[in-house]
Amino acid sequence: MKSKSVIKSDLTPSKIIEHLNRYIVGQDKAKRAVAIALRNRIRRRALPPELSHEIMPKNILMVGPTGVGKTEIARRLATLSNAPFVKVEATKFTEVGYVGRDVETIIRDLMEFSVSMVRRKMIAEVQGPAQERAKQRLLDALLPRREKKFSMPEFMKAFTDKSSDDNNDEAALNADEENEKYTRTRMRFQKMLEEGKLDDKDVEIEINDSATSIPVFGSPGMDVMGINITEMLGGIMPKKTKTQHLKVNEAMRILQQEEADKLIDTDAMAKQALEMAQEDGIVFLDEIDKVVVKGGSSHGPDVSREGVQRDLLPIVEGSVVQTRYGPVKTDHILFIAAGAFSGVKPSDLIPELQGRFPIRVELEPLSVEHLQQILTEPENSLIRQYEALISTEGTELSFTKEATAEIARLAHKMNSEMEDIGARRLHTMMEQLLEEISFSVSDMNEEKIEITPEIVKEKLNGLVENRDIRRYLL
Repeated sequence: MKSKSVIKSDLTPSKIIEHLNRYIVGQDKAKRAVAIALRNRIRRRALPPELSHEIMPKNILMVGPTGVGKTEIARRLATLSNAPFVKVEATKFTEVGYVGRDVETIIRDLMEFSVSMVRRKMIAEVQGPAQERAKQRLLDALLPRREKKFSMPEFMKAFTDKSSDDNNDEAALNADEENEKYTRTRMRFQKMLEEGKLDDKDVEIEINDSATSIPVFGSPGMDVMGINITEMLGGIMPKKTKTQHLKVNEAMRILQQEEADKLIDTDAMAKQALEMAQEDGIVFLDEIDKVVVKGGSSHGPDVSREGVQRDLLPIVEGSVVQTRYGPVKTDHILFIAAGAFSGVKPSDLIPELQGRFPIRVELEPLSVEHLQQILTEPENSLIRQYEALISTEGTELSFTKEATAEIARLAHKMNSEMEDIGARRLHTMMEQLLEEISFSVSDMNEEKIEITPEIVKEKLNGLVENRDIRRYLL
């Protein structure tokens, strides 16, 4: 069966992996899985509606130790596809009936993120007219009009004498001259405002006072239904304003933001955000293994863990969750679950939930070579971050290739002898290595500092070999 349209997006699986490679080292299987999942979303949109509705996303279960890139893969994927994204920890939720967060708040958080994305986009689109309206409000504050004097209505002029008519004509002439003078002055002020000559001038403006709004508390059930009582009463209760004395440039920024908010169509925003959340949303369920019971049997306190799985099931399978912006269907939201599964196995998940994560990928522990690559190759690598930080003090920090290899070797040694925390070990070791430099570089006059293998060994070898110290520091 041929689709009615051909895919126009150039976001191919190979391009997706190419993008992920810029930030994540190794883990080719996981990258390949998420690349196919994202491309299948794009393919589904090219199909006829009656068929695309039936195609469900192939949710992914990532299995691997902490610090190997599970979260980063999902986060970068969402950024690349410009999709609403939330990361949640399964341990934060409890079964319905227990005290704690309800799993449906995951979808409400996703919807809030989606609304925030659409709002930022809409605000960017109305900056032009918002700036013009803010400029006029600011000119009104800088150059207020004089109050109009009382003028006699036309029908009353029939009862007055001619001298009164002459006086009225003279007053009208003076008013016209005053208006013309005001217009000329306002144009001069506008030109000065646009040129930035008034930026440091003080001005008194009226702005919305959000701090004076009175919180209204509804019943707990209202929150579960995604209903906000304060927003419902917002249209009834009058909005308050407050007067502030500000510099012109700061007043301009605040007024432009207020005017941009007024220009946004909130109904269109909610509708667009709802569609984005339903069609493009990505939910990353971290530590899913922490709600799994070993052997799949639950009793006593463990019953709540299995209860969380049962509550997650309808959301992952496809259900409707009520939010303050409307009902959200979860049928086409992509769920990526992850966990170390050190004490339990994926097969210990309840069978129904296992079936909703058909794609399973195992992430490999990081080798010495991977750790060295993480230090140096990604666009936001740790080495580049520290070099940039130290450069702000006028000192050039650099690392030799042998030094990064030594850091990676020691980090790998620590991960193998203690708990394996993956690339997170590098953060701790870099802090210990550069502690003295970070403290004293502000008082030093050195133009360049080079980190060599000898410096790495001097700073870190003692910590690595001393089991008592490394337990607390590394």
